[in-house]
Amino acid sequence: MTTPTASNASPRFQGTEHYVATDALKMAVNAALVLQRPLLVKGEPGTGKTMLAEEVAQALGRPLLQWHIKSTTKAQQGLYEYDAVSRLRDSQLGDASVHDIGNYIVRGVLWQAFEAEAPSVVLIDEIDKADIEFPNDLLRELDRMEFHVYETRQTIQARHKPLIIITSNNEKDLPDAFLRRCFFHYIEFPDRATLSDIVAVHFPELRADILGAALDVFFRLREVPGLKKRPSTSEFLDWLRLLLAESVAPETLARQDIPPLAGALLKNEQDLGLLRRLAALTQRGGR
Repeated sequence: MTTPTASNASPRFQGTEHYVATDALKMAVNAALVLQRPLLVKGEPGTGKTMLAEEVAQALGRPLLQWHIKSTTKAQQGLYEYDAVSRLRDSQLGDASVHDIGNYIVRGVLWQAFEAEAPSVVLIDEIDKADIEFPNDLLRELDRMEFHVYETRQTIQARHKPLIIITSNNEKDLPDAFLRRCFFHYIEFPDRATLSDIVAVHFPELRADILGAALDVFFRLREVPGLKKRPSTSEFLDWLRLLLAESVAPETLARQDIPPLAGALLKNEQDLGLLRRLAALTQRGGR
């Protein structure tokens, strides 16, 4: 049995030209690399948690393996699945492959990462969507970087410890035993300066007056009390793209109570109704 090796000679993440990472976020990624522990990343939806794994993999020159979690996902699927249905069908057809059970073992994302020839980055995306036992069911495998395949009596051990990045939208609490094994980082919602830097990556030639007016409207909207869902960074970028496509002038943004093309920012009728009521109150108060 071989011993898993460390990921590269002191790899460091310094951000990329396509992803604006704060110093705190870069430090969190590098801490996970040094500790060789999973990096658990939380934050509002739309703050770039999933994209982080893609950019880290690119920056470190590592392959990226992605495991997007659903409410029906089981931890076992990340290791492997035994396709008993296909084996039964093949046995009925007289296929000789049925004599080797290994032909019906489907390798999961973690198995692929453990057997990779070089260190990889594994994204376990939105872990909080699964049931509460899901994180606990992965404790041993993430701790020891190995697992047993009962059907073939194999033990699969990581040749290289992958960097595992786990994202959560805080839909449910994660078990303490799981949290102890992770390095944790919360991505704060970007302030005005950081959001301007993010916009510059996507719209490098955007006029300063348009950006300034859009930022004013966006941050004012996020501060409206009672919003069911505050607009996110990704929604702001979509909204900017629409403003440019429709050639909306900065002064138009400044004088409207409800932003033009608000459907890019507001995602339910309650928030739109709240904004309309506030606009009506403002108009009555100004008379």
